[in-house]
Parts: sequence; C-alpha cells; structure tokens
Amino acid sequence: MALSAAFRERLEHMEHTRNQRLSLLQAEKEVQENKSQALVLRIASMRATERRCLALDQKIASQSFKIWTLRSEIDRLDEKNQTDSHQLRVLKSEVEELEDLEKEKNRFYELKGSEMKEFKENMERFAFECQMQVQDLKKGINEIQSSFVKFQGSDRCTSDSEIAAAEMRKSELLAMKEEVDRKLASNYQIRAQLQKQLQTILTKHKQDTSYKS
Repeated sequence: MALSAAFRERLEHMEHTRNQRLSLLQAEKEVQENKSQALVLRIASMRATERRCLALDQKIASQSFKIWTLRSEIDRLDEKNQTDSHQLRVLKSEVEELEDLEKEKNRFYELKGSEMKEFKENMERFAFECQMQVQDLKKGINEIQSSFVKFQGSDRCTSDSEIAAAEMRKSELLAMKEEVDRKLASNYQIRAQLQKQLQTILTKHKQDTSYKS
C-alpha cells in the first residue's frame, strides 16, 4: 500500500511537471508566434515604407525634371527677351535715324523749293528787263535806220563824222542786242535745267511720301 501511494504521488508529480512544461512550451510557442507575426507585420511595414520611399523618389525625380525643364524654358525666354530687346533698340535707333533723315530731306526740299521759287522770280524779272532792253535796242536800231533813210533821201549834206558816229552807235546797239540775246538764251537754258532738277526732286519726294504711307 505504501509503495502504491508513493508511486501514485510520483506519477502525479511527474504529471504536474509535465503539465507545467507543456504550459511553458505552449506559452513559448504563443510568444514565438506573436514574435513571428510581429516580425511579419514589421517586414510588411518596412516594405510599404520602401514602396512609399520609392514612389517619393520617383516623384522627386519627376518634380526635379519639371523644375529643370522650367528653368531651361525661363533661360530660353530670358535669352529671347534679351535678343528682342536688342532688336527693339536697334529698330528704334534706325527709326530715329530715318525720322532725322526725313526731317533733313524735308528741310532740303523746302530750301530747294524756296531757292527755286526765288530763282524763278529773279529769272522772270531779269527776262522782263532783258525784253525791255531788247525792245529799247530794237527801237534805237529802228530810229537809226530811219535816220539813215532820211539822211539818204535828204538833199542836205551830212558830214562823214555824223555818219561814222551813227554807224558806230548802230554797231554798239547790235552788239548789245547780241549780248542780251546770248544772256537770254543762257538763262533760258539754266532755267530749263533747274526746272528739270526741281521736277525730279518733287517727283522723288512724292514717291518717298507714297512709299512711307
């Protein structure tokens, strides 16, 4: 009986120990499973973080490329703006030069027109004076010729000195007439040349005005 009790007690003790060990093993197993699950969750979180980092890197690379593209476009626009500004300054300078030339040309036309008008008035006045002189010369020549006719038809004797004086006066008047005619012809020729030059200037001025408009 004593042996059976001791054996039973020993079996109970062994069963109790076994149960404790099974409990510890179950607890350790649960701890390991929890650790494994936590590790899996951590790995998944790390992978998700890596994916987010990769996406963020791609987004940063895309934004950097956009920034580089925008900077390149800004540089191109700045260069174009500088080029356009330079061309604008050049064109403005050319326009100012053309305006100055136009003003100078207008002043030249006005001056030449005034000179031509004055010259024309002087020529007309000189022509009128020359015509009056020619008429006076013709009148004097006619008077001398009339005197010769009278002298030749008169019974009175005329001295050689009077005849020579009359001939000399006639020669002088004829020489004066030839000189006046020569001056008239020369002045008419100069007048025609100046009128032609004036017409050329006015025609060119009209053409420039039509081109400008």
